[in-house]
Amino acid sequence: MIETLNKTEASHPSPTGEGREGTEGPLWEVFIRSKQGLDHKHVGSLHATDAKMAIENARDVYTRRMEGVSIWVVESKNIHASNPDEAASMYDPANDKVYRHPTFYNLPDELKHM
Repeated sequence: MIETLNKTEASHPSPTGEGREGTEGPLWEVFIRSKQGLDHKHVGSLHATDAKMAIENARDVYTRRMEGVSIWVVESKNIHASNPDEAASMYDPANDKVYRHPTFYNLPDELKHM
């Protein structure tokens, strides 16, 4: 049964590159903006040979029900991120700028929601 599934996947590769061996192309990260004015959100990844193919595959895979108004694709190798384990030291300089905290401001009593 497992061999049959693997043969089926290889003969009908998915748009995300699963089931393909050696021909999937680079990995792309996909970001979709669902409505005008909202931020793009990361929705997943897929393999494609170039940016045009990545956008077309992203449209087919992630916006089948007209959820998106804009698609961004970024080749995964071009994304550089901080290490979450080092967050304390990375954001530590913000703590020494106490003037950025609202505790130094006197608000009038009439102001109920701030």
